[in-house]
Amino acid sequence: NQRDLATLLLADLSLSTDAAINDQQRIIDVITNSLLLFGEALQACRDRFALYGFSSRRREEIRFYPLKTFDEAYGDPVRGRIQAIRPGYYTRMGAAIRHASALLARQASSQRLLLILTDGKPNDLDHYEGRHGIEDTRMAVREARDLGLTPFCITIDREGDAYLPWLFGSTGYTVIQRPDHLPQKLLTLYSQLTR
Repeated sequence: NQRDLATLLLADLSLSTDAAINDQQRIIDVITNSLLLFGEALQACRDRFALYGFSSRRREEIRFYPLKTFDEAYGDPVRGRIQAIRPGYYTRMGAAIRHASALLARQASSQRLLLILTDGKPNDLDHYEGRHGIEDTRMAVREARDLGLTPFCITIDREGDAYLPWLFGSTGYTVIQRPDHLPQKLLTLYSQLTR
């Protein structure tokens, strides 16, 4: 029995995710594990979902990776794409949110959740670094809400509390203190957000 719900999970695959979190794992490994566990769980409960990754190199080169579309079943081809993700480039978050919002807005579900998984602030090689990137992302989040979507950010950036309320509002984000807890926390948050 399928719920009247569609979720798009957008994962930051920028170069900063190549950083180690302990002797065994990098941030990208935790993101990969999170996407795999999320996919298995949502497939099991038959919720509609899509998985995308993003990175950027200036405004002309926004990389938007379809890992699983809404119309695709979750299976080995999707698992293979998730396991093949590699970190690279920068985090032009506003553009990625707009692209994801356009895809999610096409879904007919009454509840449409846009989850953004990231390890830090919006940034790129050009003037997107700093205030411009923050303001552009804030505007993209507002545009998503105007489309009837529910954007929610999940970050492992311990300094996230300093800037995320401005981008997502005080209840529109969460900071995961231990990156290795991300896969399980993601499922808990999803369950809370879709009750």
